[in-house]
Amino acid sequence: MDSGLILASMPFALGIVMLGLGLGLTLDDFRRVGRQPKAVGVALFCQIVLLPTICFGLVLAFRLPPELAVGLILVAASPGGPTANLYSHLFGGNVALNITLTATNSVLVVVTLPIVVNLSAEYFLPEGAAIGLQFDKVLQVFTIVLVPVAIGMLVRAQAPEVARRLNRPVQVLSVVVLVGVISAVLLGQREKLADHFLSVGLAALVFNIVSLLIGYGVPRLADVDHLAAIAAGFEIGIHNTALALTVAASPALLNSSEMAIPAVVYGIVMFFTAAGFGWLITRRAQVTASSVTVPGVPGAEQCDRSSVT
Repeated sequence: MDSGLILASMPFALGIVMLGLGLGLTLDDFRRVGRQPKAVGVALFCQIVLLPTICFGLVLAFRLPPELAVGLILVAASPGGPTANLYSHLFGGNVALNITLTATNSVLVVVTLPIVVNLSAEYFLPEGAAIGLQFDKVLQVFTIVLVPVAIGMLVRAQAPEVARRLNRPVQVLSVVVLVGVISAVLLGQREKLADHFLSVGLAALVFNIVSLLIGYGVPRLADVDHLAAIAAGFEIGIHNTALALTVAASPALLNSSEMAIPAVVYGIVMFFTAAGFGWLITRRAQVTASSVTVPGVPGAEQCDRSSVT
């Protein structure tokens, strides 16, 4: 299939991904914000403010070419992806918080993503203001992000059995269309692909690791509980690269396959680093638990040997 046709159909592809997200959401996922205000507030601050700022510093430090710099910052501005829920479940995180963060950030991103993209385009690219997301393009982002989510939520609320049956096929279709989009981006950049991967690969890896650490560490410093911090770590470290790909490569939006390369690289890297992060966090929790518990006496603290006379 012609790669140009695939790229032109990207908004539809993202719509399928967001429909799948909506099928898993209820209004209670938004109401939960008021029940966990600290955890949600800290995580959203990390996602919306801290990550783009840190990413801006990283792209300068790595001296990325302008298009790749904007592409990686676009990834930083994208919300957490549905995959974060899966990783959080596998490694014992607060999955309900993951769902709440995904739901909330998927709404906020309609405002926050264009701001970040436009600022980075104006800084890095010649005639950046013309290249960025103007009002008509913001409306398109709104349409392809929020409308499918709303439809999915409506189906779940009115016909939960239909939503349950649709959930798996929509997830499979989402993977298929995402693979098609990634293939089209790689095909379009095949002549410069090796150079792009060399240019942005290390920066994407470092940014991904930093995102995971910030997502877990900042909530813990703010006295958010361990399970909620695990959820925040995955939510902030695993981005919705389908959204970043669509905004970057779609002819109706930024129309740049080169800007989409960081999303492709990050989307590959994050699966491995997230698994390593989950293993380390789980292992650390196990070691900590065993160090403060007397074997055979649940809940009893070990005595400090130095205090025994």
